[in-house]
Amino acid sequence: MKKIICSALFLGALSLTSCGEYQALQKSQDYEYRYEASKAYFVEGKYKKAATLLGDLIAMLKGTVWGEESLYMLSMSEYQAKNYETAGNYFKKYYQTYPKGTYVEQAYYYSGMSLFNQTPEPRLDQTTTLNALSEIQNFLDLYPTTSMKHACQEMIFALQDKLVDKECLSAQLYYNLGSYVGNCTSGGSNYQACVVTAQNALRDYPYAAQYKRERLSFLVLSSKYKLAIESVEEKRIERFRDAIDEYYAFINDFPESKYSREAKDMFDKAERIVKNKNINLDEDEE
Repeated sequence: MKKIICSALFLGALSLTSCGEYQALQKSQDYEYRYEASKAYFVEGKYKKAATLLGDLIAMLKGTVWGEESLYMLSMSEYQAKNYETAGNYFKKYYQTYPKGTYVEQAYYYSGMSLFNQTPEPRLDQTTTLNALSEIQNFLDLYPTTSMKHACQEMIFALQDKLVDKECLSAQLYYNLGSYVGNCTSGGSNYQACVVTAQNALRDYPYAAQYKRERLSFLVLSSKYKLAIESVEEKRIERFRDAIDEYYAFINDFPESKYSREAKDMFDKAERIVKNKNINLDEDEE
């Protein structure tokens, strides 16, 4: 990261430490001196000052011998200053402008890292998480033998976990809404929505942690059971049979589940209802 070419001007700039000297630098018309000073700030870890100087210089240095290096150093300065959105934009600009540049592999990597560091908590919109996954996977496709491969794989697992958590929260929300119809403006029910959301998550994220898959699978079973209870008479028996089938699938996948007792209770009630088609649901639920 800090293998930036040094020069005599750069070494002289190392003595620029006071606020007054920094302000004078910003006003200086000696662009080469300002650039060398920005490199000094960068090496010293004063990334905000380096980014400010480089941001003012970047357009002037484009097309010069310092153009490529200055753009990469600006990108890294913004990244180290935790301005991840700005850094990501600059890294992308670097690898698009210099596809065979000296720092192109690092630019691709840190572009993904910048997105990774912007991803929100699971309950919020996960568009940035999907973009980060795409960018990191693109990096691995371009550099399959990169030394950063392990770090990228760990990030991919973390991002996928965040997406699973998002789906778990969505499925749970639908389940909690239950019989409420105020949000079902296009028909259907919250229990149906819970089933679809949970099943999609189980299909899309087969390597999710077992306890998350267990919870999603239980939500499917419980939602199918609740849906059967709420069904009109002509659909009720069919839906209870569906809940019974779901129980067998759940127990087969999670024989030691912490939800086993609840699942067995739903199974027993569903089986009684299927065997006695005229059973009073209210009595059975008592």
